[in-house]
Amino acid sequence: MLNELQEIPNYIQHILDREHQIIKLAKRFYKKPNFLFLGRGINYPIAMEGSLKLKEISYIHAEGYPAGEMKHGPIALIDRKMPVVLLIGNDHTNDKIISNMEEVKARNGKLIIIAVEGEEKVKNHTDCVFYVPSTTHTLIPILFTIPLQLLSYHISVLRGCDVDQPRNLAKSVTVE
Repeated sequence: MLNELQEIPNYIQHILDREHQIIKLAKRFYKKPNFLFLGRGINYPIAMEGSLKLKEISYIHAEGYPAGEMKHGPIALIDRKMPVVLLIGNDHTNDKIISNMEEVKARNGKLIIIAVEGEEKVKNHTDCVFYVPSTTHTLIPILFTIPLQLLSYHISVLRGCDVDQPRNLAKSVTVE
């Protein structure tokens, strides 16, 4: 685990070196009014964070949802206009999340897949795949965060939003 943790900066640099791929995705989807972010298990909070960042700086309606609960509401919203960002890690939930992917495609949803290198099943379902380096299951969320942040950033810039001073958000939080 420590060896993999020491490699995280190199893995992040590998992601940053392919930022042009994220920009290409942003150009394709920046005009969409809604996004759905799905993740399972350890990746569900990362899906929520991805949706939050997109919402905060681009003013696009975005929801993060546990992929296992997709049939309990969000599935009704999926159509050809709805981009669905799906996080596919390297654990025992992959078959289930690939099933989610197939359900999105059956409803003509537009898939944006963030997956771990080596997960080749996704290529048959979408042309919007961004791979992060493979590492231990518990460190994958760190790597998933980077392309989600970049996607939000580039979508916001394309929409003409001020990413340094998002409206209605304070740089500090005060509690009384």
